[in-house]
Amino acid sequence: MTPLDRRSFLTRSAVATGAAGAALATGARAAGLPDTPSGPPTTAGAAAAGSGLATVVPFAGVHQAGILTPTPAQATLVAFDSVAADRQTLGEALEALSTRARQLSTGGAVPLLEVDAPPADSGILGPDNAPDALTVTISFGASLFDGRYGLASRRPAELVQMPTFPVDQLDPKICHGDVLVQICAQHRDTVVHTLRELTRTVRGALQQRWTMDGFSGANRGPSPKNSPRNLFAFRDGTANPPTSDPGLMDQLVWADAGEPGWAVGGTYQVVRIIRMHVEFWDRVGLTEQESMIGRVRDTGAPLGGTREFQDPRYDLDPKGERIPLDAHIRLANPRTADTAHQRILRRGFNYHRGFDEAGQLDQGLLFIAYNRSPSRQFAVIQNRLNSEPMTDYVTPIGGGYFFVPPGARGNTDFVGSGLFS
Repeated sequence: MTPLDRRSFLTRSAVATGAAGAALATGARAAGLPDTPSGPPTTAGAAAAGSGLATVVPFAGVHQAGILTPTPAQATLVAFDSVAADRQTLGEALEALSTRARQLSTGGAVPLLEVDAPPADSGILGPDNAPDALTVTISFGASLFDGRYGLASRRPAELVQMPTFPVDQLDPKICHGDVLVQICAQHRDTVVHTLRELTRTVRGALQQRWTMDGFSGANRGPSPKNSPRNLFAFRDGTANPPTSDPGLMDQLVWADAGEPGWAVGGTYQVVRIIRMHVEFWDRVGLTEQESMIGRVRDTGAPLGGTREFQDPRYDLDPKGERIPLDAHIRLANPRTADTAHQRILRRGFNYHRGFDEAGQLDQGLLFIAYNRSPSRQFAVIQNRLNSEPMTDYVTPIGGGYFFVPPGARGNTDFVGSGLFS
């Protein structure tokens, strides 16, 4: 690629170190104010450190952040269609996206430009952008590899448009996309600020297709390790494979040498926007709810157990007398040697979009999962779930399949750079 045009994408966000502080001091002197305020020093950075906002999750790395990273409280997904005129412009936009994401996830003082220039930052977080455990995860849809940019030969092996499963009622307005950006942080204002900054960074090259906000349930115990609850009030994510096991992550999550060289170390991201018919669910008896899920609602324990993370021991219940054979947890993860390689890494969020035109609550699950092979993992699980009783209470309405490239290799690299080398 030729050197990138920073004036188009990076002018407002790239300011030399120290420029912001110099501009602040100059402004203070011009106003006749003292450079150093009286009283104890209080800065945005110190306040951030005191409130936990100072947590930094590095943007660069072998893998992108936001996959193995612990699930935070707030998230937004935004899908884009590329309107870039050519391959070089697309590459410039993706580099600009990574550059701004790196700046925001690192945090720091908001840079100041000329007095009569538009601000370099919206400023909604104040004069200091606290990192707030921010992660920005960038992925690509199958449509990016069509004939527009000459990328067809570099398409990941299993990257296809998400099929429509028998239980789906997909709304095209909230499906698929060329580029998907997952923004996660502990506070909603951090996520909103990041979305605003990233969209204006790539304006003119990437056009928003759909967006969805999500949130995670608070940790309400009794143990810090307990999984959060979904909007059916059951704990969600109990059977996730441990992210602390790198060998298992290699087996279940990370793409290997069967992929194009640039894609090794990435992963397939499955997004499913699943509406949960909560009013209907709330009229179902608790015993029936627990039978459909296969767990005790209050504790999260498998039926017959007392603790959330107990093994349900299906081998001791072959006829489903304790946990029905069509219970959600039994179909999703049969816990057999033949199905162990089908497990996926889930990192979902709840969503709430108000009321629909019929006055029903529009709530549900923003299902996000990572796996090495959608055809061997997610799709197999989904096909088992097509016949579960829960299908009367949930309707998948959107989402897509995406490929998450490996992480940026350093401060001068960007996510997806391998496509252009």
